[in-house]
Amino acid sequence: MIDIKALLGQGNPPLVGIDISTSSVRLVELAQGGKGEYRLERYAAEPLPRGAVVDGNIENMDQVVDAVRRVWKKSGTRTRLVALGMPPASVITKKIILPAGMSEDQLEVQVESEASQYIPFALDEVSLDFDVIGPAANSAEDIEVMLAASRREKVEDRVAIAEASGLKATVMDIESYAARAALDRVTAQLPEAGAGQVVALFQIGAQVTHISVMLDGVTVYEREQPFGGNALTQDIVRTFGLSYDEAEARKKSGDLPDTYQAELLTPFLESAALEVTRAIQFFYTSTPYTRVDQLFLAGGCALLPGLLEMVASRTRISSAVISPFKGMQLGGSVRESQLRSDAPAYLVACGLALRRFG
Repeated sequence: MIDIKALLGQGNPPLVGIDISTSSVRLVELAQGGKGEYRLERYAAEPLPRGAVVDGNIENMDQVVDAVRRVWKKSGTRTRLVALGMPPASVITKKIILPAGMSEDQLEVQVESEASQYIPFALDEVSLDFDVIGPAANSAEDIEVMLAASRREKVEDRVAIAEASGLKATVMDIESYAARAALDRVTAQLPEAGAGQVVALFQIGAQVTHISVMLDGVTVYEREQPFGGNALTQDIVRTFGLSYDEAEARKKSGDLPDTYQAELLTPFLESAALEVTRAIQFFYTSTPYTRVDQLFLAGGCALLPGLLEMVASRTRISSAVISPFKGMQLGGSVRESQLRSDAPAYLVACGLALRRFG
């Protein structure tokens, strides 16, 4: 069995979370603060050249390594142990039921035997791990086990990026699991700690929007839609004759001609709100659930002016832009005003950094 012990998020402190996405590399370092809370020590981001990462695959190792080195230096951290994430599409996860009472070695043999039924690759080509969730719901003599597997080269690519950057990957998590870890902190701050509430999370990335729906800390629905902020950036490039990097920067700053809002921004917001509305309707028709109590927006586009209001109006669901650092103490190098505009893009990096604490 190829052993990536932390594929499901098991790790030891200290470490920093590094999120490698299509458009950027983001770093978060957390520490234990007073009164049992966490403290955001530092965070930073560096852009990635177009094509360096495509659909979660590392296409240009040198460019990604360079960005990781720059973000590590920019952040000011001294911690060289890191938690990295794998895109959900690169990882096969499966809950299986096994007899209780087996030793770790026996479990490993049994999991490897079971894995061959669910993994469409030879076992010597995958990194395989498992985590015992707990007793099976319908049998006191069985346990529920989460199996996770990824093509070995995809895991090794990320490990190699860390090593080439002078870092060591001690945790290899799944990005959607990391996002859920950060989301759990936020939902715990809802009325009655979010108990019984159906919570939908829309992570609007550069090219893909990832939808997760949770109930009492359990993911009940996941889906990806091919829609993201790159569409708006490309419109800016074509309309105003800017380079891609300049268009991306001006999209964030709002430093664009007066015609931008009516010609480009408003149509994009309408498309985004329509995507969210359709996703919610598809959730209703494909699951037994008939309501969503709280909707969160995450990602770099979440703070585009007017998006939150349009989503709330179209869906008629209580909606908010997520802040994964809500309720945390802030380190001396963190500027609160800047954090407010940056935070929605750091959901995965925050979740990865939380692996420091278990």
